[in-house]
Amino acid sequence: MSLLSASIFKAYDIRGIIGKTLDADVAYLIGQSFGSAAIAKGEKTVVIGRDGRLSGPDLIAALAKGLQATGVDVIDLGVVVTPMVYFGTNVLGATSGIMVTGSHNPPDYNGFKMVLAGEAIYGDAIQALYQRILNKDFVSGQGQYRTHDIKATYLERILSDVKLARPLKIAVDCGNGVAGAFAADLYRGMGCEVIELFCEVDGTFPNHHPDPAHPENLQDLIHCLQTTDAEIGLAFDGDGDRLGVVTKDGQIIYPDRQLMLFAEDVLTRNPGAQILYDVKCTRHISAWVKARGGVPLMWKTGHSLVKAKLRETGSPLGGEMSGHIFFKDRWYGFDDGLYAGARLLEIISRVKDMTATLNNLPQSPSTPELQLKLNEGENFSIIAAMQANANFPGADEVITIDGLRVEYPDGFGLARSSNTTPVIVMRFEAENPEALQRIQAALKAAVLAVKPDAQMPF
Repeated sequence: MSLLSASIFKAYDIRGIIGKTLDADVAYLIGQSFGSAAIAKGEKTVVIGRDGRLSGPDLIAALAKGLQATGVDVIDLGVVVTPMVYFGTNVLGATSGIMVTGSHNPPDYNGFKMVLAGEAIYGDAIQALYQRILNKDFVSGQGQYRTHDIKATYLERILSDVKLARPLKIAVDCGNGVAGAFAADLYRGMGCEVIELFCEVDGTFPNHHPDPAHPENLQDLIHCLQTTDAEIGLAFDGDGDRLGVVTKDGQIIYPDRQLMLFAEDVLTRNPGAQILYDVKCTRHISAWVKARGGVPLMWKTGHSLVKAKLRETGSPLGGEMSGHIFFKDRWYGFDDGLYAGARLLEIISRVKDMTATLNNLPQSPSTPELQLKLNEGENFSIIAAMQANANFPGADEVITIDGLRVEYPDGFGLARSSNTTPVIVMRFEAENPEALQRIQAALKAAVLAVKPDAQMPF
């Protein structure tokens, strides 16, 4: 495969299908391009790691060679969760890193998540890597290569800081993703008794998909909590940067509600601080944060975008509906599912009834993410037209930082362009089912006014 596909250069990362749009040759070119970009920023070393996918060893070997060919020194962490690469860029004297991961995608996918000179790169910076490859704009040199085992340092950093008020019995489901190599050790180190589900790292994902955002992937964990004396369940995505939470009675605590629990804790140490959340999150976050003396700040969806906004604002905490939670309070400001799990356990180890505490976090009737499937590029033009024609009688405001979020006194409707696939993502929340239907009808009408033949997902 010699042709480089522009399609793999996504909004927040590089991602493709092995043997179709991604192979060792492409990984080598990405190494050359990233290495050249790193050197242009005065960087000398790049930290790399990979998840448990079968294509990982070939890709990371080629990536390392491509980086070295530019004169960059490489520190290879081996098989790690994505947050360990981010951690490495904070503690190893190098501020650039690349994680070879397909995250929660099917087994034949893989890709690259990148930090350049301390910043998660996205958008134009990723397109610039593609242009650099097209123009063969590479520097050349001979970089060194060494391996480094960061596990002990990473675990020790968390265990030295996050403490349980009492021992807990927990269940952990890693979906055969790479988090399985570390999660149980971390939580046992904190003093938990751990029941392990699918913690053997297996890139074929033989049990269920490692994506806690979808309820079907949490059924094994729910069953485990019903049939054992475990008090709470944690689940992780394929590369360990997102956390899923299930209560003893089988309720799923979605990330926007996890964020409320974390915000309450973080604001005790950072009074008056800004708490960031993305446009897909529940409207309850705003009132919750204000009631605890914080300042809620809604921002665009996308882990790289939230991370950048966190740096810009100095906020101690941010989160996304997708499950990326960013702690700058007592941590480094990057998204880390294992760390978020540790902080959750610390908080609930202090309460009398953890199930009640979690279930009592505010929630309203809402829809999951609904996808309006479109042709390539159509999603952006439809959203632009909807923003231009925005007319929603009875709405309090129309927020346009990322698509349209139409806020009503009794709920909200969201329509935004996915940055990774040609779809418009829609989500609704309201105080009651009637309000939910009314708000859905209003946004449906707004879509159909622009594209009358749209096949609506509701």
